[in-house]
Amino acid sequence: MALLSVAEAQHLVLDHTVRRKATQRLLSPAILGTVLAEDIQSDIDSPPFDKAMVDGYALRSDDVAAGMQSFRITEEILAGQMPTLTVSRGEAASIMTGAPVPDGADAVVMHEQTQLDGRNVRLHMLVKGRQNILPRAAEMRQGETVLSAGAMLRPQELGLLATINRTAVTIYQRPQVAILSTGDEVVEPGQPLKAGQIRNSNAPLLTGLVGVAGGVSRYLGIARDTVASLRPLIAQGLEADVLLITGGVSAGKVDLVPEALAAAGVKPIFHKVSLKPGKPIFFGTCGSTLVFGLPGNPVSGLVGFELFVKPALQKMMGKPEPFVPPTLQVKLVVDFVHKSDRPTYYPVQLTIHAGRYQAAPVPWKGSGDLRSLCRADGFAVLPAGEVRYAAGDLIDVLLPDTYS
Repeated sequence: MALLSVAEAQHLVLDHTVRRKATQRLLSPAILGTVLAEDIQSDIDSPPFDKAMVDGYALRSDDVAAGMQSFRITEEILAGQMPTLTVSRGEAASIMTGAPVPDGADAVVMHEQTQLDGRNVRLHMLVKGRQNILPRAAEMRQGETVLSAGAMLRPQELGLLATINRTAVTIYQRPQVAILSTGDEVVEPGQPLKAGQIRNSNAPLLTGLVGVAGGVSRYLGIARDTVASLRPLIAQGLEADVLLITGGVSAGKVDLVPEALAAAGVKPIFHKVSLKPGKPIFFGTCGSTLVFGLPGNPVSGLVGFELFVKPALQKMMGKPEPFVPPTLQVKLVVDFVHKSDRPTYYPVQLTIHAGRYQAAPVPWKGSGDLRSLCRADGFAVLPAGEVRYAAGDLIDVLLPDTYS
């Protein structure tokens, strides 16, 4: 039976993914990285008045056009103060950046382009109407939609919400992601290694990936290679929105995860995808919970997360399409030959030359080689078969958020 393509598997994952419920949250740094579930309208005009853009003098441009060069200063207007006088012919108001422009004036001349002479100011330049003035409501109007549903809340969005006096907003909840490592050979960092054992790199790797993607992770620990050990931990994981299991999904004697998931009521959607690294990936559902069985090798797990888990998290969080990660065409800087029976995601290091990315493959020892992955900035997407590239050829590169 032919393996699913990456695109086919991504389609199946997204087809079984639903957005999380929306909830109202107070405006605080805790909602950074979440997604709006409502349109937001401004309660004010911004600026709420014609505003001076520089420190200087507010006056009538027609007076300057008529040949006047000296103007009598009638008042000083500071930011936060309202003008008390109308500017008439031959008059000017001293004004600070951000202060309201007084009635009668239609231009502001920079302080550096004038000469003060007692209570008079002389100009050294011509003046145009509306010069150095930001008109009322130039940034936004009262009632105007300033943020739309689907917008990610970054620091600048939080600042804008505060500006328009929104103290609470409706957002999509962050997905809760349970992470379960498996394997008799796996031990936690900080524990001594015995012969044949390896440290658990997958849990911190996936915890970081979930956090970057906007989810909230819960680590369940390490399940040993027995159904009795797997069963209770899988039951805990199925209480989350997403369960990520690493290891135990291939075809080995102790790869018991698919059997244990089936016993827990997980409906398999697919098992194995035509890709390298990461071919044994499993995807299934149990009610509304999405279940991903990622290969135990960490590079396979990272590639599987970026291609399948992250798009599901983005859809859950209410982010707008496209959910699947985009690729960028990048120029190779060296000759490169690669041969594989499956499409391959090969780690590459990126540099910038003349304002454009260029890529060089890193020395990669396979799907367990995390050290080489630390040298990489993305993955070259290489087709199946034998491919030969010359320096200067363009290749497609996947840029995960963790690198960009």
